[in-house]
Amino acid sequence: MTETTTRNKTRRPRPKLVTLTDAAAARVREILDERGEGYLRVGVKNGGCAGMEYVMDYVSEIEKFDELVEDKDVQIVVDAKAVLFILGSVVDYEVEVLSSRFTFKNPNQTDACGCGESVTIVPAAF
Repeated sequence: MTETTTRNKTRRPRPKLVTLTDAAAARVREILDERGEGYLRVGVKNGGCAGMEYVMDYVSEIEKFDELVEDKDVQIVVDAKAVLFILGSVVDYEVEVLSSRFTFKNPNQTDACGCGESVTIVPAAF
Protein backbone atom coordinates (compact mmCIF):
# COMPACT_ATOMS: atom_id res chain seq x y z
CA MET A 1 0.00 0.00 0.00
CA THR A 2 1.12 3.50 -0.61
CA GLU A 3 0.65 6.57 1.52
CA THR A 4 0.00 10.01 0.03
CA THR A 5 0.76 13.30 1.74
CA THR A 6 -1.00 16.49 0.68
CA ARG A 7 -0.63 19.85 2.41
CA ASN A 8 0.56 18.39 5.71
CA LYS A 9 -2.25 15.83 5.79
CA THR A 10 -1.41 12.19 5.53
CA ARG A 11 -4.03 10.16 3.72
CA ARG A 12 -4.68 6.59 4.68
CA PRO A 13 -2.96 4.01 2.51
CA ARG A 14 -4.76 3.19 -0.70
CA PRO A 15 -5.46 -0.54 -0.97
CA LYS A 16 -4.18 -2.32 -4.03
CA LEU A 17 -7.02 -2.71 -6.50
CA VAL A 18 -6.16 -6.24 -7.64
CA THR A 19 -3.18 -8.51 -7.12
CA LEU A 20 -2.16 -11.57 -9.10
CA THR A 21 -0.72 -14.80 -7.78
CA ASP A 22 2.43 -16.06 -9.49
CA ALA A 23 0.34 -18.64 -11.39
CA ALA A 24 -2.14 -16.01 -12.61
CA ALA A 25 0.63 -13.61 -13.65
CA ALA A 26 2.39 -16.37 -15.59
CA ARG A 27 -0.82 -17.39 -17.38
CA VAL A 28 -1.81 -13.80 -18.24
CA ARG A 29 1.71 -13.17 -19.56
CA GLU A 30 1.51 -16.36 -21.65
CA ILE A 31 -1.90 -15.46 -23.10
CA LEU A 32 -0.89 -11.90 -23.95
CA ASP A 33 2.39 -13.08 -25.52
CA GLU A 34 0.39 -15.46 -27.75
CA ARG A 35 -1.92 -12.63 -28.80
CA GLY A 36 0.98 -10.29 -29.48
CA GLU A 37 -0.69 -7.17 -28.06
CA GLY A 38 -3.49 -5.86 -25.92
CA TYR A 39 -4.65 -6.29 -22.35
CA LEU A 40 -6.66 -8.65 -20.24
CA ARG A 41 -9.71 -6.73 -18.97
CA VAL A 42 -11.38 -7.81 -15.72
CA GLY A 43 -14.84 -6.80 -14.55
CA VAL A 44 -18.19 -7.93 -13.22
CA LYS A 45 -21.66 -8.09 -14.73
CA ASN A 46 -25.15 -8.72 -13.45
CA GLY A 47 -26.19 -12.31 -13.92
CA GLY A 48 -26.45 -15.79 -12.51
CA CYS A 49 -28.48 -16.99 -9.57
CA ALA A 50 -26.35 -15.15 -6.99
CA GLY A 51 -26.54 -11.79 -8.78
CA MET A 52 -23.13 -11.11 -10.37
CA GLU A 53 -20.48 -12.83 -12.44
CA TYR A 54 -16.81 -12.12 -12.96
CA VAL A 55 -15.89 -11.42 -16.57
CA MET A 56 -12.56 -11.41 -18.37
CA ASP A 57 -11.96 -10.31 -21.95
CA TYR A 58 -9.15 -9.20 -24.24
CA VAL A 59 -9.03 -5.57 -25.31
CA SER A 60 -6.66 -3.67 -27.54
CA GLU A 61 -7.17 -0.31 -25.82
CA ILE A 62 -7.89 0.96 -22.33
CA GLU A 63 -11.23 2.73 -22.01
CA LYS A 64 -11.37 6.26 -20.61
CA PHE A 65 -12.09 5.53 -16.93
CA ASP A 66 -10.64 2.02 -16.65
CA GLU A 67 -7.85 1.34 -14.18
CA LEU A 68 -4.52 -0.07 -15.35
CA VAL A 69 -3.06 -2.42 -12.75
CA GLU A 70 0.51 -3.66 -12.83
CA ASP A 71 1.53 -6.57 -10.63
CA LYS A 72 4.38 -9.04 -11.06
CA ASP A 73 5.40 -7.38 -14.35
CA VAL A 74 1.94 -7.95 -15.85
CA GLN A 75 -0.56 -5.26 -16.79
CA ILE A 76 -4.30 -5.88 -16.64
CA VAL A 77 -7.20 -3.49 -17.06
CA VAL A 78 -10.04 -3.24 -14.55
CA ASP A 79 -13.41 -2.09 -15.83
CA ALA A 80 -14.24 1.24 -14.19
CA LYS A 81 -17.71 0.00 -13.20
CA ALA A 82 -16.18 -2.96 -11.35
CA VAL A 83 -13.61 -1.14 -9.20
CA LEU A 84 -15.67 -0.97 -5.99
CA PHE A 85 -16.79 -4.57 -6.41
CA ILE A 86 -13.34 -6.13 -6.83
CA LEU A 87 -11.19 -3.80 -4.73
CA GLY A 88 -8.67 -5.90 -2.80
CA SER A 89 -9.21 -9.08 -4.83
CA VAL A 90 -6.54 -11.66 -5.57
CA VAL A 91 -6.72 -13.29 -8.99
CA ASP A 92 -5.38 -16.85 -9.13
CA TYR A 93 -5.03 -19.43 -11.90
CA GLU A 94 -5.88 -22.97 -10.87
CA VAL A 95 -5.12 -26.13 -12.82
CA GLU A 96 -7.05 -29.28 -11.95
CA VAL A 97 -7.18 -32.70 -13.55
CA LEU A 98 -9.98 -31.85 -16.01
CA SER A 99 -9.99 -28.06 -16.08
CA SER A 100 -8.08 -24.85 -15.58
CA ARG A 101 -9.50 -21.45 -14.71
CA PHE A 102 -8.93 -18.03 -13.23
CA THR A 103 -10.44 -17.58 -9.78
CA PHE A 104 -11.09 -14.52 -7.62
CA LYS A 105 -10.53 -14.32 -3.88
CA ASN A 106 -12.61 -11.23 -3.20
CA PRO A 107 -13.04 -9.64 0.26
CA ASN A 108 -16.25 -7.98 -1.01
CA GLN A 109 -17.88 -11.27 -1.98
CA THR A 110 -20.55 -12.30 0.52
CA ASP A 111 -22.00 -15.41 -1.12
CA ALA A 112 -21.78 -17.69 -4.15
CA CYS A 113 -24.19 -19.98 -5.93
CA GLY A 114 -23.86 -23.73 -5.62
CA CYS A 115 -22.38 -24.20 -9.09
CA GLY A 116 -19.74 -21.52 -8.51
CA GLU A 117 -20.58 -19.47 -11.60
CA SER A 118 -22.10 -16.44 -9.90
CA VAL A 119 -21.49 -14.51 -6.70
CA THR A 120 -22.98 -11.87 -4.46
CA ILE A 121 -20.68 -8.87 -4.09
CA VAL A 122 -21.18 -5.72 -2.05
CA PRO A 123 -19.28 -2.56 -3.03
CA ALA A 124 -16.19 -1.86 -0.94
CA ALA A 125 -16.81 0.64 1.85
CA PHE A 126 -14.40 3.51 2.40
